[in-house]
Amino acid sequence: MHVANLAKIGTIAMVLASMAIAYALTYPSVRLGSVGNIKALGVGVYWDSGCSQPISSVDWGTVEPGAVKNVTIYIRNEGNAPITLSLQTSNWNPSNAANYISLSWNYKGQAIDANQVIAVTLTLSISSNIQGITSFSFDIIISAVG
Repeated sequence: MHVANLAKIGTIAMVLASMAIAYALTYPSVRLGSVGNIKALGVGVYWDSGCSQPISSVDWGTVEPGAVKNVTIYIRNEGNAPITLSLQTSNWNPSNAANYISLSWNYKGQAIDANQVIAVTLTLSISSNIQGITSFSFDIIISAVG
């Protein structure tokens, strides 16, 4: 290989490395600081369909701007009558994280009978415009209604 070609390859490698560094500085990884703390009201929330592994928190791992992460959980009606479910978030830290991060689920409002277990997918979505937040935490509140 000619010295001129090696010099071009070196220049291209330096440009690519500079671009990668610029991207990393512009779009840093976002790490969920603590975790999403689960607060269950009138229901049980579990990792497994047999309801033997209760959930107290969800560790979303490392997330990038624009990322979407899913986790499947199992919710059991631990009351005596049919219910529906409600999902809320609270206690965002930092408080402006709620402007860039959202939580949703695939639950469609169907009635859940006493002792019935359903699988639900929680979806964490990170805005591609997130800035100034390197770690965050929040509470996930799943409530029985009815």
